[in-house]
Amino acid sequence: MNKRILVLLVQLISLVSLVKAQQPADSTVAANPTGTVVDEVIWVVGDEAILMSDVEAMRIQGQQEGLHWSGNPDCSIPEQIAVQKLYLNQAIIDSIQVTDAEIAQAVEQYLDNMINAIGSREKLEEYHKKNISQIRADLRESYRERQLVQGMQQKLVQNITVSPAEVRRYFKDLPQDSLPFVPTEVEVQILTQQPKVEQEEINRVKDELRNYTDRINKGEASFQTLARLYSEDPGTARRGGELDYTGRGMLDPAFANVAFGLTDPKRVSKIVESEFGFHIIQLIDKRGDKIKVRHILRKPVVSDDAVTKALARLDSIRTDIVDGKFTFDAGASIISDDKDTRNNHGLMANVTQEGRTSRFKMADLPAEVAKAVDTLSVGAISKPFMMINERGKTVCAIAKLKNRIDGHKATITEDFQVMKNLVLNKRRNQVLHDWVVKRIKSTYVRINDRYRDCQFEYEGWVR
Repeated sequence: MNKRILVLLVQLISLVSLVKAQQPADSTVAANPTGTVVDEVIWVVGDEAILMSDVEAMRIQGQQEGLHWSGNPDCSIPEQIAVQKLYLNQAIIDSIQVTDAEIAQAVEQYLDNMINAIGSREKLEEYHKKNISQIRADLRESYRERQLVQGMQQKLVQNITVSPAEVRRYFKDLPQDSLPFVPTEVEVQILTQQPKVEQEEINRVKDELRNYTDRINKGEASFQTLARLYSEDPGTARRGGELDYTGRGMLDPAFANVAFGLTDPKRVSKIVESEFGFHIIQLIDKRGDKIKVRHILRKPVVSDDAVTKALARLDSIRTDIVDGKFTFDAGASIISDDKDTRNNHGLMANVTQEGRTSRFKMADLPAEVAKAVDTLSVGAISKPFMMINERGKTVCAIAKLKNRIDGHKATITEDFQVMKNLVLNKRRNQVLHDWVVKRIKSTYVRINDRYRDCQFEYEGWVR
């Protein structure tokens, strides 16, 4: 049964029960003709009902994601759902936007993690008793709401700042046994070589794209259908290759030049090469300085022979560095194909919501890099290895462990950024907590009597 229909059904039964039996709506259940309980309204927040099935669904999802609920889950889970309702309602009022691309990316990342954890796609489908398309559809609305909540929270705390003086004062007043433990962090330099793709393989990919264009122009197939079948961009393929409205600066320069030059939605672009592979593009709409297009991406396959040659070249470069013919810094600046690190002597950057740093926790490094430097001493250089970079391309690399900072209690001199983030997060959490409490006071809330003895995180639910 559609969830919205079920909510309306339960609310209708609740109203009938109030009139006929004068019973509290909180205890009302939806029942089928045999009298078996289908679901139950346990909370109402504003004009939104929270069902027992909502609680059980979040409980299962939390178990799958390894979440641990504070306090009694029977109390904390419905409370968290109620808090989400408050944020979602405000997000609608404030017109918080979430793009289809953001939702698709989050869903695909979650599915990839679940498939890796459970072993295979078939096992995931067996566990859920649904095929992957049905699982994906179920996740989309959940992730849309999750990202709206996050967007609303970010808006509420976007102007919160802390000064260096506040950080030092907080650190000074913090008991020694309350200082945060900073796990081991590393700084890593990387030097990469991208295996050369053979011209024959490039020609094969271009011929495929020309064939797609020909089929579209002849009316044999739509662009959307071919994108779903053949595009190697997982974030857009399932949407027929569609990219939501995007500014020029968010696109690969070569892709943007062609996309923004399109004027006829019926035409397919020439083949364009980007850092991700080769594309054909079709215009959907232009709106101000943003464009909406669909595309098909095909990636040339790197041969085993090309990988072997790149690894051999890196092994030779490593030998020259160890023999003192030139430094790793010089090699990374001149020889490396990695444009993200080349201008910084190969030093990798860890970009987070809190800012940009050269320090990584081992778990935050790409898995292949972490494995390569895990047992290295400071200053040592790894053997050549192969990896898939964030653009989905095969690259070969050597890595140097520039520095290792062993796990320790935070100090104000060595870990100022850690302490600043601690104070900033503390202040943000307090702002969000106060906002929720204030919203509870101004929102209609009704909860089932059995929840009235719960120890809630936020005051004001019980009235």
